[in-house]
Amino acid sequence: MGGGLTAAGPVPPGPPLPRDFFARPAQEVAPALLGCVLRHETPDGAVAVMLTEVEAYAGAADAASHAFRGRTARTAVMFGEPGHAYVYFTYGMHFCVNLVCLPEGTASAVLLRAGRVTEGAAVAAERRYGPRSLPGARERDLARGPARLCQALGIGRALDGADGCDPDSPLRISGPVRAVTAAGIHRGPRVGVSRAAEIPWRFWIAGDPTVSAYRAHVPRRAAAKAVSAPATDGGTIHR
Repeated sequence: MGGGLTAAGPVPPGPPLPRDFFARPAQEVAPALLGCVLRHETPDGAVAVMLTEVEAYAGAADAASHAFRGRTARTAVMFGEPGHAYVYFTYGMHFCVNLVCLPEGTASAVLLRAGRVTEGAAVAAERRYGPRSLPGARERDLARGPARLCQALGIGRALDGADGCDPDSPLRISGPVRAVTAAGIHRGPRVGVSRAAEIPWRFWIAGDPTVSAYRAHVPRRAAAKAVSAPATDGGTIHR
């Protein structure tokens, strides 16, 4: 794996990150989360993912943020205590998870875009691919992208507001497996946002195969309206 960070085999869970780790701007927290481990304990078993790609959003100061227009029922968690999970549903089919930053009353968060499964790969594979044996060639895709990451970890709407800094929480974020050097971190424009896309607040571990493919936002085109051809006096359409 690139960036001077390697992880072979299961990674033992460490203590959760302290809350003050998140009490700062998202663009500072985001690169510091690379190499950290997000772990979710469920009745099916625990799955842990070492983060390899993240994306920062700066709330009211960021036109691409869900909190840009202020607090709503959907974004209330973003205005709360730092270190909590902000989970949202998108495209009518996928969940995405963020970790809230800055002190309570403000809104800032880091979207968790991709990671390497370090524990519970069989559980993650069944969630992603169905009840089959783990397809080795597809291991890198288990949590490669924000929707896949949530699916592999079993994260849904019920975890909106979960406290990632609480040692008793089923969803916890712990410190890095090994430190990622600044030279091992790349940054670039954010993915799939229609506004402020040029801001280079996407951070990833250089050379890691689990990092998602970059795709710029493509505006949706309105469906073309059907236009009837002009008719002759006899009511037939010109060909």
